[in-house]
Amino acid sequence: MARVGIFGAGWVGLVTGACFADLGHEVVIRDVVPEKIERLRAGEVPFHEPDVPELLERNRDRLTFTLDVDDVADCDFLFVCVDTPPTYSGDADLSRVWTVVDELPELEGRRILVMKSTVPVGTGEKIRHGLDLRGLSHVAYASNPEFLAEGNAVRDFMHPDRVVIGAFDDADSDTVAALYEGIDARVVRCDVNSAEMIKLAANAFLMTRISFINEIANVCEATGADVVKVAEGVGLDHRLGPHFLRAGIGYGGSCFPKDSLALKQLASNSGYHFQLLSAVIEVNELQKRRVIGKLTKHLGPLRGKKVALLGLAFKPNTDDMREAPSIVLASRLLAEGAVVRAWDPVVRDPGNLPRGVEVVESVLDAVEGADAAVIVTEWDDLRHLARDEVRAAMANPLIIDGRNLLDPGAVRAEGFVYEGIGRRTVATDVLPETRARDPELR
Repeated sequence: MARVGIFGAGWVGLVTGACFADLGHEVVIRDVVPEKIERLRAGEVPFHEPDVPELLERNRDRLTFTLDVDDVADCDFLFVCVDTPPTYSGDADLSRVWTVVDELPELEGRRILVMKSTVPVGTGEKIRHGLDLRGLSHVAYASNPEFLAEGNAVRDFMHPDRVVIGAFDDADSDTVAALYEGIDARVVRCDVNSAEMIKLAANAFLMTRISFINEIANVCEATGADVVKVAEGVGLDHRLGPHFLRAGIGYGGSCFPKDSLALKQLASNSGYHFQLLSAVIEVNELQKRRVIGKLTKHLGPLRGKKVALLGLAFKPNTDDMREAPSIVLASRLLAEGAVVRAWDPVVRDPGNLPRGVEVVESVLDAVEGADAAVIVTEWDDLRHLARDEVRAAMANPLIIDGRNLLDPGAVRAEGFVYEGIGRRTVATDVLPETRARDPELR
């Protein structure tokens, strides 16, 4: 078994380290934030991700957490798992990546620096040159991008669709592949540039599917079709498949938004205008704001109206709020003068929310006196939202289902006015005050 060094104890680094330890490797995870290392040494996980606490506990004898870069000096593999957030220009910020390269300790013998972080195409060539300038020509380089989905990261690592390895030397590719022995997956070996592009292209294609089905949903609303049935019929085509064909209020998170900007900027820097990706990004941004129009349709001007946002994380089974649609919705609602109350079952530090949003402990607290409840994240807790005590607590029994989580017929049968994304509305989907306001509905 190998000794694996991990730079970065964030989400990717910790999941990667815990999974490699579970495969039997000795793992050293290094970070520069003392509080994070102290918590990990105490057995605490600094974020919500299913199965990670159990992995860390089961493999505690094979895991070391450190602040000292010299503790990774005798590791056979050095994995870079640091953030590459977008800059103001849209380019990926590689400052943390270069800090890792610059701070590498004296390394004797053959070592392999492995890039897990998502980086622009061409980064590996630049790092290879940087290593050579530092006199580290004996340190090999490989690109091994991660394809982990938050909320299912451990499963995705242990049961991946593929393992992509790009290297300058075939022998290095084989050595990195051996780390994954015990995992049943196809290994895609390629050059470094191609490995970097595979990651960006895969995410761009998934984003395209999301924006496409959201555009179809908007057309469905205009024509009376039901996007859920449309997606079902489309997804059964073996050429297309059902994945990422669920209409909603747009994607968010730590990967899709920044990776789309990075790929768009990479294309622009290379002299190519990526028109399709530009449209994908624009559709996603507009989709988040369509909820405001739905609320206005039912409630009129939103000033003074009380709105419950149900779900803050960008997706279920995570507490990640980076680029979450809830942030955009909360900001727009506050700008319209609405009173916003929010709930999420796992988010405990909603620091990204704008000031003025009240975060409460339960769904019932959120909907108390509310003029509308908006499902923002498809948490299982919300599958039974349409019940007597919720209807009794609300000032208006209006549910805007931003994730098409609920069955419209069942919700209406419980006495609620229901509106989803791309779903057919019925004549009864009108609040009494809306009917009174619009003479055509009387």
